[in-house]
Amino acid sequence: MIGRVGEDPSGARYLGRLEAFGIDATGIRRDPDTVTGHAAIAVAADGENTIIVSPGANGRVAVDDLGDLAGIGPGDVLLAQLELDLGVVAEAVRRASAAGARVVLNAAPYADLPAEVLALADPVVVNEHEAEQLAAAGLTAPSLLVTRGGEGAEWGDIRVPADKVERVVDTTGAGDAFCGALAAALADGADREAALKAAATAGAEAVAWPGAQPA
Repeated sequence: MIGRVGEDPSGARYLGRLEAFGIDATGIRRDPDTVTGHAAIAVAADGENTIIVSPGANGRVAVDDLGDLAGIGPGDVLLAQLELDLGVVAEAVRRASAAGARVVLNAAPYADLPAEVLALADPVVVNEHEAEQLAAAGLTAPSLLVTRGGEGAEWGDIRVPADKVERVVDTTGAGDAFCGALAAALADGADREAALKAAATAGAEAVAWPGAQPA
């Protein structure tokens, strides 16, 4: 995992949490000049959310932080999203693709990226609103995966229904869970349909607890 946290107690606690989950956090830098990023999340009665992000140290991730991509290659998957500097994201996608790795690009929160960068991803993952923004910008992605909440998801001509959820507690992090499970399944050799089903299941499970992560 590549990113930055601050030299503050929050950063230290979060690195410890990642490592406790078995995540390799050696690519996460401690930035002494700012604080760890935070998000303020409001959740409605139906589980839908509004999020205000203060990126803090993570907003300072730079091309120099991409050194850990030097070892990436065929069989590996790079999962990227757009909460970082877009130039850094684009460079990460180019490096991973050039090395033969697969790129899963979650275009969220939506921002315009060069068409050649979108073309390197397999797939570009967007929700319905982001898909509309992509089209309005006159951009296309040769491999586009669209999530539709309770209506399921589609990747090209492959469509899977959403898993039934008895009670939606909080949708925060559901898209991240979807993308993480998708990338993991693809890295494990799953085909598109199997990876899409695994992702849909993970996204559905994620709405059953409050917050972006399980306890």
